[in-house]
Amino acid sequence: MIQLERVSHYYDAGGTRQQVLFDISATIAAGEIVLLTGPSGSGKSTLLTLIGALRSTQSGRLRVLGQELCHASPETLIRVRKQIGYIFQGHNLLDCLTVRENVEVALAVHGRNQRREARHRAAEMLEAVGLSAFLHRYPRQLSGGQQQRVAIARALAGRPRIILADEPTASLDSATGGEVATRIRELARQEGCAAIVVTHDHRILQIADRVVPIEDGRLGAVGIA
Repeated sequence: MIQLERVSHYYDAGGTRQQVLFDISATIAAGEIVLLTGPSGSGKSTLLTLIGALRSTQSGRLRVLGQELCHASPETLIRVRKQIGYIFQGHNLLDCLTVRENVEVALAVHGRNQRREARHRAAEMLEAVGLSAFLHRYPRQLSGGQQQRVAIARALAGRPRIILADEPTASLDSATGGEVATRIRELARQEGCAAIVVTHDHRILQIADRVVPIEDGRLGAVGIA
C-alpha cells in the first residue's frame, strides 16, 4: 500500500539547501497501524506530508496506492489525496457549520455530493464516534475531545484507504487523548484502512501494530520492514 525507497527531502533556507530526510525506506501494509515517534524537528511531519501527497517527493521512490509520487504531477497528487483521510492536532472544523455539516463538507471534497447519501454517511460516522446526539450542534458547543472526534468522523467519512494523523492527541488530557487514539484504531480497522499516526504522546503507544522512531531525519533502530 505504501512503499518508500531511499526517500530524501530538502528545504531551501535562505539560499542554502538543508536536508531534512535521509534515505528513508519503509513498507506499510493495508490495515496496519503505525506510530511514528521522535523529537520535534526530526522530520516526522515532513514524512507524513510526502506520504499524504501534500507535496511532491524530491528524491528516491515513493509509491502510495499504486501511484509514484516522486516528481509527481499535480493531477497525480490530487488523485492520491482523494483516497486519504487527514487528522491534525487542530481539528480545523468550520465554526459556521454544524457538526454534521462539517462531515458532509468532506464528502463533497471526495466527490460524494448527493445530499441524501452525504447526510446518511455523516450521521453514520458521527454515531460511530459516539456523537449521534450532537449532529446539530456547532463546534464551539463541544469539548476539545468531542471536536477531535468530529475530525475523525470527517476523515473517515469518505472511506479513505489510508488515514494520516499528525499529533491528534497533543492538546488533549490523558483520558481524552486515549479515547481519541482508541477511536482512530477501532475505526481504521473497521473501515479496513492503514493508519500512520505521528505523535509525541507515549500514552497512546498501545494502539499501534508497530512503533517506529525517527530522529534527525533518519529511521531509528526499530525500522519498518
